[in-house]
Amino acid sequence: MAVAVDTAVERLTVSACTIPTDEPESDGTLEWDSTTIVVVEAHAGGETGLGYTYADVSAGRFVESLLEPAVRGLDAMSVGACWEAMQERIRNAGRPGLGQMAVSAVDTALWDLKARLLGVPLATAIDAVHERVPVYGSGGFTSYSTERLGRQLGGWVAEGIPRVKMKVGREPDRDPERLDAARAAIGDDAELYVDANGAFTRKQALVWADRFESEWGVRWFEEPVSSDDLDGLRSLRDHAGLEIAAGEYGDVLPYFERMAGAVDCMQADVTRCGGITGLLRVAALCDGRSLDLSGHCAPQLSAHALAAVRRLRHLEYFHDHVRIEAMLFDGCLEPAGGALVPDRSRVGHGLELRREEAERWSA
Repeated sequence: MAVAVDTAVERLTVSACTIPTDEPESDGTLEWDSTTIVVVEAHAGGETGLGYTYADVSAGRFVESLLEPAVRGLDAMSVGACWEAMQERIRNAGRPGLGQMAVSAVDTALWDLKARLLGVPLATAIDAVHERVPVYGSGGFTSYSTERLGRQLGGWVAEGIPRVKMKVGREPDRDPERLDAARAAIGDDAELYVDANGAFTRKQALVWADRFESEWGVRWFEEPVSSDDLDGLRSLRDHAGLEIAAGEYGDVLPYFERMAGAVDCMQADVTRCGGITGLLRVAALCDGRSLDLSGHCAPQLSAHALAAVRRLRHLEYFHDHVRIEAMLFDGCLEPAGGALVPDRSRVGHGLELRREEAERWSA
């Protein structure tokens, strides 16, 4: 099929930034002091679409060596065809993991490009079914003092976000004190979530699930055991009183098919699961399984993408990504009434790269 010259993908450009955290951070199984974002810009018809993934800088090289040749010359209005071409190109290089994260960055850039070529908001281009995307404040790192923990979680509630999440499991003996501080800071009405990042064994997780629910009114227990332990997740889902969630590391669709039988609520990350095209496939799977879908991180991309998810639960308003996206992009959304509302007065997702700031943190 002939491709119109003015909508043919001309090229992709890639940059990466590594930005230090505002203080050392940790969860139940990992410690870190910086975050890397790989930014992709897709060019066609005098417009530029922007996408990104939170990944190692090597994802950028993946884009340059394999994905850019795969989509160059294809019709930017046919994002699905571009997505299939990328999946075919990376078959032997590694489709899951880093390969799918690289695809995610390109796919989101292409969707933004398509919307800009059409002159419509991204939420319109992907046929949104929601006007607003509820968020929950996410941080509460195990490295925080109880004072910092309370300030952060309580601050989100004061700003109108009625649900917050904290990390647990690194030092379980400290968690009761931390949970006491969290509940005191957010009050009795706000929803409290916990995330162990796979720190517990099955039996430990079951004991803690009962305590989290009965002593602190926790509603959501994320990755109580490793996300690879589907039998463990399934057992906890069936026996614990609070909701069990996982799926943030998902990349290809079979991963989510397996996860769907083990959780109360599915998670997916638009920067890991194949971009907006991949996310919408996960959303269709959730429809078929009568499961809600919760978005993981990358709030400025996710707000538009999740607006098209019918069984939407909410979006993780993650401290690190909120901070990085506000540093690197103009046009960032801010929560209003506990939700992000895609800006329909701007074309695409409305984000513009602050090039000087990006160069400052160039990786």
